[in-house]
Amino acid sequence: MMDAKVTWQQGLTFTGTADSGFSVPLGADPGAGGADDGFRPLELMAVSLAGCTAMDVISILKKKRQDVTAFEVRVHAERAQEHPRVFTQIKVEYLVTGHHVDPAAVERAMELSKTTYCPAQAMLARVAEIELGYEIIEV
Repeated sequence: MMDAKVTWQQGLTFTGTADSGFSVPLGADPGAGGADDGFRPLELMAVSLAGCTAMDVISILKKKRQDVTAFEVRVHAERAQEHPRVFTQIKVEYLVTGHHVDPAAVERAMELSKTTYCPAQAMLARVAEIELGYEIIEV
């Protein structure tokens, strides 16, 4: 069981909290009546996907003794033109910087995150096509 809530501050400004005790500001675009003062709810879904799979992949790469010196996951999400403007296509890009990082290890870590470990990816894959890609930057 997981509990989360948002508490209204003013206008379209909210503070989101969850069981972990952390909080995150939520806001809306001025064009929608907001004050541009926090994450948009769908931005948090994209960040959630990036964070979920990033934690899986870096953990697996470290277990595979890959010498990773920097790591970033980018999520590019296309949305439907009509409301409710759901994600329709998502590209997840893993940028792995390190010394002699094995492409097979990166591909396997991505696959394990996709098929076994990342609940955010599993949920979003039910409603949007998710494409995975990676780049290894040798230092």
